[in-house]
Parts: sequence; structure tokens; C-alpha cells
Amino acid sequence: MFSTMTTIDGDATALSDRTAVEDLVRGFFSAFTSGPDVAARLDELRRIMIPGATVVRTCGMPVEVYDVESFIAPRLALLTGGEVTDFEEWPEPGRVEIFGDIAQWWGAYGKRWRVDGELHTGRGMKTMSFVRTAEGWRISSAAWDDERESVRRAVRASAG
Repeated sequence: MFSTMTTIDGDATALSDRTAVEDLVRGFFSAFTSGPDVAARLDELRRIMIPGATVVRTCGMPVEVYDVESFIAPRLALLTGGEVTDFEEWPEPGRVEIFGDIAQWWGAYGKRWRVDGELHTGRGMKTMSFVRTAEGWRISSAAWDDERESVRRAVRASAG
């Protein structure tokens, strides 16, 4: 899932910093899984994001900017309302870059869900920015764009 890491400043703590950032990426994505404990997983976003963090959706539509609360509320309704079931979103290969007390993750993601029993899938790209706080690394922003007819991710052939 995390294919490359560049530590620009060569800090000796790079591996633990990278692990902490990767854990936040996994925590962010795991929040969007329907089923038991969805409210607790979404609530965890309040802990792993700084107050004032922003989440931005593009997806070929007018840009929508959310704060933490306005981002969580509709997702909780979607994942618990019953119309959408078996929703899952996951990170695919990405890149982590760290410099001092800032970091970023740029990577692909996939998602699937059911509506009226019919399976739907999607893919796209996300970027997340992180800052080191007194409590550790936290997400300061995230933005995503879904694939659509005019925007497609390149599919890389795996070596092997």
C-alpha cells in the first residue's frame, strides 16, 4: 500500500514517522466501512485530524470543502441509513514524503458498495497532509478526486 517514502531531511526517526503517517492513512480509510462500529470509526477521525482540518472533494463537480464535523455527519448517515450497504474504501499504492514536522501521502484508493443489492465500484486518487503535534502526527487536510470518463488512473503493470 505504501510503495515509496522520501525523507527529505534524513531524520533518524524517519521510520517511526513513516509508520505513524501510514497508520493515520489506514485509520482514515477504515472509517469508511459500513457495519458494526461505524460510528466509533468515524468518531476516530476527530482524534486523528487536527481541529480546523479540511477535507476537499472535487470529482468533476463544484469543489466542496468540509471541516471535520461537516465531513463526518453525511458519511455517518450514508453508512448507517440502510440504502448503501457493504461500503468499503481502502488505500492502494501510495507515496509518503516527510520533512521535519510536515508530511504528505499521495496515493490511489478503491471503494465498493451495494445499493439495492447491486455491486458498485470506484477508484480515484487522494492526497493527505500531516503535521506533527504535541500529541503526535495528525491529519491537517485531505483531498480526493474519483475516476470518471474524462479522468482515469494509470494502471501500472506489476513486476514479476
